[in-house]
Amino acid sequence: MFSFECDYHEGAHQSVLLKLIETNMEQLPGYGEDHYTREAADLIREACGCPDGQVYFFAGGTQTNVTVIDSILRPYDGIISAETGHVNCHEAGGVEYTGHKVLTIPSEDGKIAPERLRKLLVDFYDDEAWEHMVFPGGVYVSHPTELGTLYTRSELTAIAEICRECRIPLYLDGARMGYGLASDASDLTLKDIAKIVDVFYIGGTKVGALCGEAVVFPRGNAPEHFFTIMKQRGNVFAKGRVVAVQFLALFTDGLYFRLGEQALDMAEELKQVFLERGFRFYVESPTNMQFFVVENELVRKLHEHVGFEVSGKYDETHSILRFCTSWATTREDIRRLAGILDEVAR
Repeated sequence: MFSFECDYHEGAHQSVLLKLIETNMEQLPGYGEDHYTREAADLIREACGCPDGQVYFFAGGTQTNVTVIDSILRPYDGIISAETGHVNCHEAGGVEYTGHKVLTIPSEDGKIAPERLRKLLVDFYDDEAWEHMVFPGGVYVSHPTELGTLYTRSELTAIAEICRECRIPLYLDGARMGYGLASDASDLTLKDIAKIVDVFYIGGTKVGALCGEAVVFPRGNAPEHFFTIMKQRGNVFAKGRVVAVQFLALFTDGLYFRLGEQALDMAEELKQVFLERGFRFYVESPTNMQFFVVENELVRKLHEHVGFEVSGKYDETHSILRFCTSWATTREDIRRLAGILDEVAR
């Protein structure tokens, strides 16, 4: 049994592990006061082109999303998300637990369309009872989206301009950012993202780290006492260097970006395996997540040999399957999958 179910089943890239081992016995200050945390933050600021940026290290994506969203909203605000957005579908009500409603917009291939966003905001303030309602206090997007699709520079810029007009922050979830940036279909760079949005995070857990995400407020615009907000919510490591050392390895010599390219190369080969055998896409994704429409009986047989995610029903006789490649996927994995498909489809 082996798996394409998600992109964090493996541990960490060997360079990350070696850096952890190399620094393991050093006695260092806690809570991110060590020099490795400063060095990692400097590398991230340089990669993002934001010398005034503030960088904070978190353990995982859910903690990051819940804490950042809570910190940038007022008590009566909600966060706007595509209906397929991760914070709406897969955070177990984490955002709602902090007292903020997720305000959803019908998605277009997983994305928020600028015109839909503008309509939601206009309709809210046109409603005579708006003061009795949850305010649209910020916008959440992810790059890639939950469907593996990507925002273009013009789309993200249009969303940001609407947010600025309405004086609400734009937050970008970058759990799989490394795979989005590596895509030939993307015209967004890390520096573009830092210029356009108000806060974002660079995902490590899914892109070569054991754990960890790096939150960036690119213009030194973090909420006041953000460290204390993190501490209140249990998101401050006593051994603060643990995540930072991993990002130090990932952002040395372009490793983070090379790992993204590896996953995308394997995703292209995975696509061909399915297309050559007559399967069709549910959505055409240019990133490491691929979605296929598969007959239910074949789904059952496949499950006996390989891990994947069933993302939902397509119709009464077909399901939507998600296969993920990662920084650790090899050509041998793809060949093995091809052999399994040939065997079960006889």
